[in-house]
Amino acid sequence: MPKVPAWPPKSAPRLFVEQVLAEGATISIEGPQAHYLSRVMRVAAGDAVILCDNVTGEWAARVASAGKREVLLSPETLLRPREGVPDFTLCAALLKKDRFDLVLEKACELGAARIQPLLTRRCVADKLNLERARAVLVEAAEQCARTALPEISAPVKLDALLRDWDGNRALFFADENGGEPAAASFSAHSGTAALLTGPEGGFDESERAAIRALPQARAITLGPRVLRGETAAIGGMALWMGIAGDWTD
Repeated sequence: MPKVPAWPPKSAPRLFVEQVLAEGATISIEGPQAHYLSRVMRVAAGDAVILCDNVTGEWAARVASAGKREVLLSPETLLRPREGVPDFTLCAALLKKDRFDLVLEKACELGAARIQPLLTRRCVADKLNLERARAVLVEAAEQCARTALPEISAPVKLDALLRDWDGNRALFFADENGGEPAAASFSAHSGTAALLTGPEGGFDESERAAIRALPQARAITLGPRVLRGETAAIGGMALWMGIAGDWTD
């Protein structure tokens, strides 16, 4: 007998949707996502599409109809429940748009639960388009088969972040002036954590002093070289995930 093709096929397009998914529901896809499915992927009735809703998890859905402006989908099988991720927050100073987009993309891929953009004295950028930032995270989650979207908040000033800091969360401060080796510091700590990284020009002395004065702050070094802001954020988070996060599972 001929081998029955796997369903859904690995080549099925993957999308995050705002509607909560359930077996037998009808999901209407419009706008850019409909264009992507009908014009780029050229789906037709009966084809498979993978859907995620950031609530229940990942579903295999079947195309009911595919038009130019609307694609109707019917979820059929829950493939995976929404994933659990480590309780980790990336507190990253704003960078130039393309560089901060890279931070967002890689933070999603690496498994951040939350991203808190920061405004510091030496930030070159002072604004963030949240809608666009969320779109970057959604696209990254679709590409890396993540089922949980990171939370992202509006940028806050550094002093506000420190003033309202959660007393139970360790804040690993990537200080270009030095600190404990990051790997040793990550290994010695268990529990909720955050990583604080700076802008293109680094932190000034008053900011550095304020951060170090926070009882939960732990100054760390990310090695002997001076790292760009995006490299510090991505490299520091990858190291934390490998030592204390879900890369150890």
